[in-house]
Amino acid sequence: MLSKKTKYALHALTYLGKHKDEKTVLIHEIAEEHGISHKFLENILLELKKAGLLGSKKGKGGGYYLIKEPKDIPLSKVIRLLDGPIALLPCVSLNYYEPCDECKNEAQCGINKVLIKVRDETLKILENKTLEDILKTS
Repeated sequence: MLSKKTKYALHALTYLGKHKDEKTVLIHEIAEEHGISHKFLENILLELKKAGLLGSKKGKGGGYYLIKEPKDIPLSKVIRLLDGPIALLPCVSLNYYEPCDECKNEAQCGINKVLIKVRDETLKILENKTLEDILKTS
């Protein structure tokens, strides 16, 4: 399940994508539109900026803006950035692998085998869906 943080990030990115012809967008505009705490949203936008998805400008006419095209922002990147692993178990994670404490033999674990398939199918979708896909449907 996506965290509120990730959902808010996707809402903010979508808002910025819809307003990409404007030079910048103020945090309070996004916060008001989506009912997000200004401070919480500010932290999310800073994370997205550090990850190279957003730029910002201070002062008069300041705010945030996309520095990548929506088609170049895969949903998998946003989810991993804010929520961490996409996999449902640590033993099937590609980037955050850890063995499960209760598993005696991962090679013979049926849960592991099924959830690897779930991870692979989920990744196939999330790596090929972008912010542009969200913008097309909203």
